[in-house]
Amino acid sequence: MQFVAASKLRRAQESTLASRPYRETLDEVIADLAAVLGRTDHPLLADRDLGGEHNRLIVIMTSDRGLAGALNTNTIRFVAREITEHPGDLKVATVGRKGRDAMRRARVPIAAHFEGFGDRPAFSDVLPLARLVTDDFVAGTYDRVDVVYSRFVSTLVQKPVIERLLPVEPSEDTHGIPGNQFLFEPSPETFLRSLLPRYVATRLFQAVLESKASEESSRMVAMKNATENAQELIEDLTLSYNKVRQANITREMVEIASGAQAR
Repeated sequence: MQFVAASKLRRAQESTLASRPYRETLDEVIADLAAVLGRTDHPLLADRDLGGEHNRLIVIMTSDRGLAGALNTNTIRFVAREITEHPGDLKVATVGRKGRDAMRRARVPIAAHFEGFGDRPAFSDVLPLARLVTDDFVAGTYDRVDVVYSRFVSTLVQKPVIERLLPVEPSEDTHGIPGNQFLFEPSPETFLRSLLPRYVATRLFQAVLESKASEESSRMVAMKNATENAQELIEDLTLSYNKVRQANITREMVEIASGAQAR
């Protein structure tokens, strides 16, 4: 399992690192547009300042399988702490069975559940989830949507993080470009109607890739530790066996010698 996870990790790591620049650039573009366009230009930009606690959805990314060290446990604890510190009208959408089972045990309302997207997740896999999130937000079911996943830092480090998905956060630095210098064709509404749903899907897809790379790296390390622990246990048991065997042989030799002297 260690070698299988290592082979899968390389592919997952390459996909994750290759997609980051696209996601980061798209974040900058959307944030700049949100800073200069009105909140009424698109419902996904609407920041509903209702005061008090809002209706909130948290999308939780975990794995379907175990044997991945403390990866899922850390993510679930992170979500539990977030829910405890920010109580209110909250539901979760889970990706992966581990997160779903944990939320069921904690009696947290589950709005939707999606199975894991396999060893090679594709962009089309997250479109149903993205459509669900955007439709519910536009319909006013939720006032805020966050996503929690395990960010891949390195082979030995995976860090659970929470990111605001909706509404889109404006950028504080628009690079000195006034809003009237943006040219839209055909119109800002049409442009945002096409771009913002893809932005949500891209953010979710990046979270899936990060979670997959984190899962495989954590599983590889966990299986490596398990192999080393098993090897140490085998050595200890072999040593104990040899000591007992040697003691039995010595006792038998003493009994034979004692019997011969008695004759």
